[in-house]
Amino acid sequence: MIQFISHHTDRYSYLDGIQMALDGGCRWVQLRMKEASEEDFFRIGAEVRKRCEDYDATLIVDDHMEICREIGAHGVHLGKKDMPIYEARRLLGKEMLIGGTANTIEDVRRIYKAGADYIGCGPFRFTTTKQGLSPILGLEGYRSIIQQMKAESISLPIVAIGGITTADIPAMMQTGVTGVALSGAMLNAENPVEEMKRIIKQIINNE
Repeated sequence: MIQFISHHTDRYSYLDGIQMALDGGCRWVQLRMKEASEEDFFRIGAEVRKRCEDYDATLIVDDHMEICREIGAHGVHLGKKDMPIYEARRLLGKEMLIGGTANTIEDVRRIYKAGADYIGCGPFRFTTTKQGLSPILGLEGYRSIIQQMKAESISLPIVAIGGITTADIPAMMQTGVTGVALSGAMLNAENPVEEMKRIIKQIINNE
């Protein structure tokens, strides 16, 4: 399972990056535009929704509940400082996907009890694409969280995030995570589309 987190660089716009991820075979996109205005988020989100539909890809919107509904996205991802997951579930209903951000087993328990569909767990290492990082987990951090989840019978997909590179994927998948979310690993590559193909192959080979 691979999720592409949208980001813009000097070379590529949000739409460029998402299109390359889709062309490379990614079928799960999170639209994340922290500095964008509501107007820009809606405009780009509506276009991304069309492109995801063309590729039969799942679209998750970061934080913006109303835009998620207005553009017809498949769900929303909520950070620790965003709307509570139980409240989002009440507003969105059972059909929409809801993801929550975790850094500790306590976060995982809270997200699980609140009724989320998956967990974005990180950061693996330092990343420049996110401000106000939680403590770095490293491979051992993921192993510990997943062992505790198993011990407590918490069954929820867990997606590793935060500075993950293609080279990290084999070791990361051995920790027991369900998949990885990334941005820079693809966008900073010489050929992003081919890099996404390599990343997906790594995931499949290590599942």
